[in-house]
This record gives sequence, structure tokens and C-alpha cells, in this order.
Amino acid sequence: MAQVWFYSLISVVIISLLSLVGVLTLSFREERLRKILLYLVSFAAGAMLGDVFIHIIPELGEINLNISLFFLVGIILFFILEKFINWRHCHIPTSKSHPHPLALMNLVGDGLHNLLDGMIIAGSFLVSIPLGLATTLAVALHEIPQELGDFGVLLHSGLTKQKALWLNLFSASLAIVGAIFILVINGNVENITAIILPITAGGFIYIAGSDLIPELQKETTARKSLVQLLFLILGILVMLALLSIG
Repeated sequence: MAQVWFYSLISVVIISLLSLVGVLTLSFREERLRKILLYLVSFAAGAMLGDVFIHIIPELGEINLNISLFFLVGIILFFILEKFINWRHCHIPTSKSHPHPLALMNLVGDGLHNLLDGMIIAGSFLVSIPLGLATTLAVALHEIPQELGDFGVLLHSGLTKQKALWLNLFSASLAIVGAIFILVINGNVENITAIILPITAGGFIYIAGSDLIPELQKETTARKSLVQLLFLILGILVMLALLSIG
């Protein structure tokens, strides 16, 4: 159990520190940054779908009604985050042609999402170290473009660069709270992973299907679309390669 705590906490600390990548938006031209992020979004979509179908579903074994319902809970949970908190998983920095919600709404929604990320990561490590590593990687690949976008939201809302970085880091650090919560209640809630894993799968499918892939569909040129497809497949292959860890 000590090993699970170690891996879980190290992973969520790394995920939290990814919020600091927002400062990179200051050194890239907007057009160049947009191109880089779209390919990273492709990779993240492949990694998330790969984690679901290569790691999580096989760990669940037989899919019964309860597990199917928890899949739906995961999908609905992330839908609620977007719909009622007025926050979206946007992966392109804010601009006049690409506006974002207000800073407060973004921080609240992002904080709740990071809390769930921490719970998801810890729950995965409770099942196995390889599954935890795969889920951490999938979350990290998604967090990088998201945090770049979030930093742009805060700057666009009038915050200073320093304050934007600290607020984004505070929001991201809620992942640590989520992880500790799951690790603490693990001994008191029977088979908590049977609940966490299908919710994770549902959430990943929702994020990949409704947030990431639709952004990729906006690109219509054949060459760039092909590169996006290759990055998506690469994300899946990385998840497949992680099976060797076990």
C-alpha cells in the first residue's frame, strides 16, 4: 500500500506542476502554438481512448449492468462540468476570435476537474502500477494543452502573469486532494476501484469524443489531417507499449 501512496502522490504532484506550462504561451507565436497544440490534442485523444480500451476495460473483466451504469455516470459527470459550470475543455489559447469564459468560472470548473483527475489516478494505482502509469500519462497529455488554454483565459481576464500562474497552480493542486481522498477511503469503501475505473473510462470517452476529436475535425487540409491521425494512432500505440510494464 505504501508503494501505491508513493506512486499516486508523485503522479498527482507532477500533474499539478503541469499547470506551470502556461508560461510557454508567452514565448510562442499564436499561430505556431495553435499548430503544436492540435497535434498534442491528437496524441492526447489517442492516449485516452487507448487507456480505456487497452487498460481499463480489460481490468474490469466482465461488463455487467452496474459497470455500464458507472460508465454513463462518468460521461454525465463531465457533461455537467461543462454544461452547468460554464467551463469547457478548450485546448486553444484565448484570442479575439476564440473567446473563453470568465476567469472565476474557469478556475472553479478546472478545480473540480483536477479533483476528479486526482481521484482517477489514485484509483488506477489501487488496481495496478501499470494501469496507474497509463492513466497518469493519459491525464498528463490532456492537461498540457488544457493548462495552456487556461493560462490564456486568466491573462485575458486581466490578471497579471504571476497571479495567473499561482491561481492555475492552486487549481491544479486539487488533484492531490482528490488522490488523498481516494487513498484514505479505500479501506472503508469496499471495492472502490470497481466504481472509479468505469467512471474514469466514461470520462475519458466523453473528453476524447466531445472535446478533443471535434477540435481536430476543424482541420480540413489533407496533410495536416494525416499528421493528426498519425499522432492519434501514436497515442494508442504508447498505451499498448505500456502493457509491457506489467
